[in-house]
Amino acid sequence: MSLIVKFLGVLLLYGLFSCPVSSTKTHNYEFVIKEANYTRLCDTKSILTVNGQFPGPTIYARKGDTIIVKVINHAGYNITIHWHGVDQPRNPWSDGPEYITQCPILPGNEFSYEIILSEEEGTMWWHAHSDWDRATVHGAIYVYPKLGSSFPFAKPYKEIPIILGEWWKADVNQVLAQALLTGGAPNISDAYTINGQPGDLYQCSKQGTFTAQVEHGKTYLLRVINAAINNEHFFSIAGHRLTVVGTDASYTKPFVTDFIMITPGQTMDLMLVADAPINTSSSSNNRFYMAARPYASAVGVTHDNTTTTAILEYITPGTNKTVVDSSPVFPSLPAENDTDAATAFVAELRSLATKEHPVDVPQTINERVIITVAVNVRPCEENNTCLGPFNNRFAASLNNISFEFPTIDILDAYYHQISGVYEEGFPPEPPLIYNFTGDNLPRYLLTPRRATEVRMVEYNTTIEVVFQGTNLLAGENHPMHLHGQRFYVVGRGFGNFDEDKDPQGYNLVDPPLENTVGVPTKGWAAVRFKAKNPGVWFMHCHFDRHLSWGMDTVFIVKNGATPDSKILPPPLDMPKC
Repeated sequence: MSLIVKFLGVLLLYGLFSCPVSSTKTHNYEFVIKEANYTRLCDTKSILTVNGQFPGPTIYARKGDTIIVKVINHAGYNITIHWHGVDQPRNPWSDGPEYITQCPILPGNEFSYEIILSEEEGTMWWHAHSDWDRATVHGAIYVYPKLGSSFPFAKPYKEIPIILGEWWKADVNQVLAQALLTGGAPNISDAYTINGQPGDLYQCSKQGTFTAQVEHGKTYLLRVINAAINNEHFFSIAGHRLTVVGTDASYTKPFVTDFIMITPGQTMDLMLVADAPINTSSSSNNRFYMAARPYASAVGVTHDNTTTTAILEYITPGTNKTVVDSSPVFPSLPAENDTDAATAFVAELRSLATKEHPVDVPQTINERVIITVAVNVRPCEENNTCLGPFNNRFAASLNNISFEFPTIDILDAYYHQISGVYEEGFPPEPPLIYNFTGDNLPRYLLTPRRATEVRMVEYNTTIEVVFQGTNLLAGENHPMHLHGQRFYVVGRGFGNFDEDKDPQGYNLVDPPLENTVGVPTKGWAAVRFKAKNPGVWFMHCHFDRHLSWGMDTVFIVKNGATPDSKILPPPLDMPKC
């Protein structure tokens, strides 16, 4: 029996309470895509929204449930929705990336996504996966333990969503279109946001600053999502320490920290004890800034270097009144180029690895794929002067292939054996070996080839993927996201990956289970997973400027031998190209 879940608008998204989740296994939602006017930074503009909300509505479910989301496109743009971090076992049809697993939902049309939850538990999110629409089309997914189970930590008093985003005064898709037309870098954002609001430090924004009210002595669960388009972030709360208990819908060994570093695409579950020393004297502070600023490690890469804020406010128990009206205290955040701080934080992440939440880290592998991750240039096709480096056009690549999107989605072409849509030649290693992270690399290394090439994988293969960062144009972090397969992050390092030495230092006991991994600046990251989910699965950098330039590929996991190891048949209402 289905449960029709009615959205409660802003109260549901921002209310500091846990929404009771029905015991029914299927939940039905309706997402209406439409344009709405929002005022930020002194300006009003029309943005793409879901149900008129920004950020969009929160989805609530339990581990193992199924969610049906009927998406109705009442906007003037094509749209698709991706359920970020959901493995979607055998069901790539509802994964969402445009021209990878589906054709877009055209204006005036609709499509019902079936989101199949399996092992995920914690915080995930959903977002548009067409152009840069996810700048305003995104929202949270809360997956609670099954009935009869509980959190592996003390039940929080209430929950607080913290969704980090980016805001442009201009239409974001016009920003993208201009960059692709000129070949230059896209204009940087005008602000960052917390729960859709820029915060006190931006002009005309103080009145809308998000405020979370807490009671002294109570414990709160912060569900943090980095929905920003092009930047990683440090996040902290003045006067309070945070306990990390989960990342990417998987529990971690708890550890206490003054700040987190979170990449676009990642989620983190944090426990906050409201234990700041407060009293009724006028000299006490009962308001504390939550703040996020970018972690931007690349030298010479322009970025939005502003700071977004929200407020943690202590209230008298049983009321909505503050104890004392005071100016908020500002937290101490690492410098925006503090790679040591970012590295130290990431190194603390470990899977919980208990009987109730075991790990299954592949101890041996059948296949290792080494993938160079690079920002490149390519010539102007029109023989005109472009605005990229050396009067060329910006590009990006994986293993020196700049991905070219087809006009028929790859899943449909694979399932129905349509030829000419893609090639199966994505290589297992870089085509040229050089000092990937060296300085002053020769210019001839900068030009990738353009192609639509995928990596074919046999069912149940145990794979290690090593993402090797490069210093072409600039060395920077790259948040790499794989659809359909969560992976264990078994190793990270700086410099060039050494196939003989570096695996000796892997963590094969309790590495974090993630769906988005930050490849360190001029370094590498190694992940392992068992390819037991047949389907067509997109892999890309979660900096949208890099995705748009071609830092993408596709893993196609072939069917297994048994009926339950084969791709499910397509739904009847799949959008047509």
